[in-house]
Amino acid sequence: MTPALVPPPLSLYVHLPWCVRKCPYCDFNSHAAKGALPFDAYVDALVRDLEQDLPLAWGRTVHSVFFGGGTPSLFPPAAIERILQAASARLRFAPDAEITLEANPGTAEHGRFDGYRAAGVNRISFGIQSFDDGCLQRLGRIHDSREAEAAVKLAQDAGFDNLNLDLMYALPGQDLGMALADLERAFALQPAHVSHYQLTLEPNTVFFARPPQGIPDEDDAWDIQERCQALLADAGFAHYETSAYARPGRQCAHNLNYWRYGDYLGIGAGAHGKITLGAEQAILRRWKHKHPATWMETAGSPVSIGGDDRIGPERRTFEYMLNALRLHEGFALADFEARTGLRGDSLQPQLALAREREWLVIEDNRVRPTSLGQRFANDVIALFL
Repeated sequence: MTPALVPPPLSLYVHLPWCVRKCPYCDFNSHAAKGALPFDAYVDALVRDLEQDLPLAWGRTVHSVFFGGGTPSLFPPAAIERILQAASARLRFAPDAEITLEANPGTAEHGRFDGYRAAGVNRISFGIQSFDDGCLQRLGRIHDSREAEAAVKLAQDAGFDNLNLDLMYALPGQDLGMALADLERAFALQPAHVSHYQLTLEPNTVFFARPPQGIPDEDDAWDIQERCQALLADAGFAHYETSAYARPGRQCAHNLNYWRYGDYLGIGAGAHGKITLGAEQAILRRWKHKHPATWMETAGSPVSIGGDDRIGPERRTFEYMLNALRLHEGFALADFEARTGLRGDSLQPQLALAREREWLVIEDNRVRPTSLGQRFANDVIALFL
């Protein structure tokens, strides 16, 4: 008997697409600001976009909200408050909903974090990337290490205690000692969460077209990763996802929902969403047109939708594994069935091969990657293509 699709927890993603300057490694839908930004018009368009998507999520509760970009901290607190008020008036918010705003230290201003907190934001994610000024310059960042530390302290002074710091490693000109020093500087600021990920040269970026000199080779990058993971563990950060480390109870609820194949509405220019339609026993992916001006002109009408894609059963296993196997906790077979509508025993050939290669273990009907499986995550996931 085919299992029924059960709608999982719901999140809301809000894309704010502008930044001061496009970083040469960034492949996100972000656009360098030219002149005054149309904050009010963009918020109006977000509300229209949300109203258009509401029928996909009637009666459901939002457990997390994430403002991503671009640089959301370019938006004033009043604009963030308008968005949250409009969303909470149209969707039921869980009382303990996690509400994250991404911030660039180069756009931090005194008093602004007080405004974000008053608006309802309860988690800040800082794009630090490094505390080494030379590395920051080579990455094209608009802040230096002093501004990074000052921005974090401003947020803490405003009452934020749930802070994430993004750090990258294997940077141009970086050695092991510099990568470890970045983490020590981060620990001194007492964040609740650290995202620690390797610089990759993504297509359609400046770095992909013109790779910078001095990027550590694969062996050196692996050595940096292992030594940094050990340092994070010693500092009390649990490694719960490929690139995410958290103090006890401070995992990112929003990203956990992605990795557990949860649902999310995506509003804003280029935003993506994924929704389980229980009545139709279907999974829908929807995305919006990427260019801010085009999207703003059409937001709230079908023209603003870049595409609707129904994920058939033949694609769900790979999609699920692409997310769930990033987590050190792995997944329960019952959750796989509820979120894909597929039988758990359909996985047996791949699971048997992965166990034989010591990539996965299965205990109490739960599948979990081994340390070897974490290292060869792409190969494990490829088994389910």
